[in-house]
Amino acid sequence: MRRRSRGCRRSVDRGRRRQGIEPRKQDIQDADAVIRSGRQHARGRHGEPEDGVTWEAYREGLEDNLQSLHGRLHRGAYRARPSRRVYIPKADGRQRPLGVAALEDKLVQRSLVKVMNAVYEEDFLGFSYGFRPGRSQHHALDALAVGLQRMKVSWVLDADIRGFLDAIDHGWMLKFLEHRIADKRVLRLIQKWLGAGVMEKGKWMQTEEGTPQGATISPLLANIYLHYVLDLWAQQWRKRWARGSIIIVRYADDFVVGFQFYSDAERFQVALRERLRKFSLELHPEKTRLLLFGRYAAKMREERGLGKPETFDFLGLTHICGRTRSGKFLLRRHTMRRRMRAKLREVKAELQRRRHLPIPEQGAWLRVVVRGYFAYHAVPTNIMALSSFRTQLAHLWHRALQRRSQRAGMNWGE
Repeated sequence: MRRRSRGCRRSVDRGRRRQGIEPRKQDIQDADAVIRSGRQHARGRHGEPEDGVTWEAYREGLEDNLQSLHGRLHRGAYRARPSRRVYIPKADGRQRPLGVAALEDKLVQRSLVKVMNAVYEEDFLGFSYGFRPGRSQHHALDALAVGLQRMKVSWVLDADIRGFLDAIDHGWMLKFLEHRIADKRVLRLIQKWLGAGVMEKGKWMQTEEGTPQGATISPLLANIYLHYVLDLWAQQWRKRWARGSIIIVRYADDFVVGFQFYSDAERFQVALRERLRKFSLELHPEKTRLLLFGRYAAKMREERGLGKPETFDFLGLTHICGRTRSGKFLLRRHTMRRRMRAKLREVKAELQRRRHLPIPEQGAWLRVVVRGYFAYHAVPTNIMALSSFRTQLAHLWHRALQRRSQRAGMNWGE
């Protein structure tokens, strides 16, 4: 098979590089389904959209509203509104800021994400898993497990980018977008969202960097930013400078890199810090660790008098160096303890709110909780943590029922 000439390949690359993209009328009109799902979201804990327009009110004049929206987009007359900042609790007790966007901003962002995904899915690399069509956290966890089990990995860089979404540089973001998007209207639209600011306690605050957590388009923009800042660079570094095997798994801004040799790990970490600094990012000094991990970790730490291998957390699971009965290396994964404690506290509080409901209704709700929890955490070697969660959940329910001075048997079946 004849290889393309270098000039031909460059021509093809230039043709792929920039495309005219805009939210199409059909994509906007498909928003009827978005509005139906959004009605449920609007009743959630974050309240109504920032502009006060409810999903129900917008749907009453849906056709006229969508025609008006599409016309403003086409003329360049669309104006982005600031998002409303709310806070949700994190597992560690701190609060995470979220941006609640105006209703039409949500519709346009969802439509634009649909179009942009078709373009960027051709570009994104295989070790990127976060917020991509057909990929999930389980795909990332499986890829990491396979890499740690089968590849020659002795060192793991557990990396965390400090305040990533709040630190995205708008100038670099737009430059990256220009590589693939030729339509100036779309670039201006994204620039409007980035610079729309936030409303907090009735006061408007300008945003000169970052993208709002909770905005529909933020995960895609984050992936694009890290595609150019991290993924392409890491792939090139691996090809040019690595002496041994390297595995990379990234889910959004959470990523793990495995190395065969310590020298590769040390040089990569130094180069990574310099690379991130160029784009206004930095590794979190307390949450980023380089640790001995893998099939040889136990022996190497024993030789150094360091005790058992360290563990690391990734996507809600603690990764542990274990052994099979025959003594072979086995990657063990357990639910993170603080995640389980946070979930149990959440269930306890919800049981308190539901204490006056009939017992069968409480049981039905708890079955949904257990199924959802197991659907995510039911991975090989995690049976003990799952059993512990279920036992503690049953204990919480039993105590809640005792407070009602009633007796009830617990049946987790259908």
